[in-house]
Amino acid sequence: MSNTEALLAGSPSDDITALEVRGVQKHFGSFAALKHVDLVVRQGEMLCLLGPSGCGKTTLLRIIAGLEAQSTGRLYQHGRDISTLAPAQRDYGIVFQSYALFPNLTVSDNISYGLVSRRAKKAKVFARVQELLTLVGLPSSGDKYPNQLSGGQQQRVALARALASEPGLLLLDEPLSALDAIERVRLRAEIRRLQQHFGITTILVTHDQEEALSMADRVVVMNHGVIEQIGTPQDIYESPATPFVAAFVGKVNILRATALGGTRFRVGALELDCTACRSDQPTGMLVDLYLRPEDCAVDYLTPDTPAQLVATVRKIEFLGGFCLAELSSVALGEQTMDVQFSLHQMRDLNLVVGAPLRLAIRAQRIRSFPSTGHE
Repeated sequence: MSNTEALLAGSPSDDITALEVRGVQKHFGSFAALKHVDLVVRQGEMLCLLGPSGCGKTTLLRIIAGLEAQSTGRLYQHGRDISTLAPAQRDYGIVFQSYALFPNLTVSDNISYGLVSRRAKKAKVFARVQELLTLVGLPSSGDKYPNQLSGGQQQRVALARALASEPGLLLLDEPLSALDAIERVRLRAEIRRLQQHFGITTILVTHDQEEALSMADRVVVMNHGVIEQIGTPQDIYESPATPFVAAFVGKVNILRATALGGTRFRVGALELDCTACRSDQPTGMLVDLYLRPEDCAVDYLTPDTPAQLVATVRKIEFLGGFCLAELSSVALGEQTMDVQFSLHQMRDLNLVVGAPLRLAIRAQRIRSFPSTGHE
C-alpha cells in the first residue's frame, strides 16, 4: 500500500513522521514537569498520552500546541521547526475537556468560526459545516445554541469545530472526562471513527486506561515527567517495561518472590518457571512478580499441569460481566491474589466466600522486576 493509500484508508503510516519532539524539558521554578522527552508521532495515527495527574502529559500537549513554552528542546511538524511559533502559526485543531464553545453563537457558527476568520467562501463554509454536522450525528442541530445540547452533543460540536479547517494535527485534552460513563463509551467510539475517517494524526491526553487501550494505535505511558514506555495497547498491557507500567495499566497482582536462577522463582512454597521473565536476576534476589487476574486457569487441569495450588475464596467483587475473587493459599504464604472469573464460571464452580478452589498460575504470563519493598 502506498503512503497516499494508507492515509486514504485512515491507517497510520510508519514511514511518515507527522510530529517530532526532541529533548523537550519544562521547568516551573525548581520543579521539572518534563525531563528530556523524545517522541515521534506517525502520520495518521492516534497516539495517547496516558498517566496519572501531574505526570506531565497535559504540559506536553500544551507545548505541542504552543500554549506553553518549553524550557529546552525542539518540535518539528512535518520537518518544519515549530518550536517558537505562536499557536495561530501551528497547524492543529484542539478540543478541550470544557468544550470551550461560544455560548452566544449557534452550533453552525461555532463550527464555522475558524473558517470565517480565514475568510473562506460562504458556499464552502456552509458545505463543510453540513458535512461535519452529519458526521458527528447532529445534522439538524445547526441552529441550536450550546446550552440546548447535552454534554456529549457539545463535545461533538467542539470536535467538529476542531476538524473544520482540516488541520494536520488534532489535539484532544481529556475530552471525555466531563461526561457520564455511558456517553464516554459512545463518544470515544465516535472520535475513533472520525479520526480514522479523516486519517488525521491525533494526540489524545487521558488518565483513563480503558479509554487509552480502546482508542489508541500507540500508547505513551508517562510518570513524573518522563516516558516510561511507548507501544501498542496490547504491548503495554501484556509486556510492561517497568513496574510502574505494570501496576498502572490494568489490574495486577504483585507477588513477593525469590529468584532461583534463570527464569525460576519461588513464591511461598510454590516454584514457578516464568519463561517471559528476565533471566539475569541473581539467585536469592528478592523480586516482584506481576500477574494479571485473568492469567490463572481453572479448567482442564491434570496432575501434570504446572504451578497448581489449592486456594480459598476470601472475598468476591461483582463487576458486571465478571467477578474478581480474592484468594489465599498456604502455597503463597501470607500473600493473597485476585483472580478473574466470568459469571458462568462463578456458577459452574459454585464459587462463594469460603469455598476451596484448585487452579494453576499461567507462569508464562508473569513479568518480574526487582522488589520495590511494597507491603
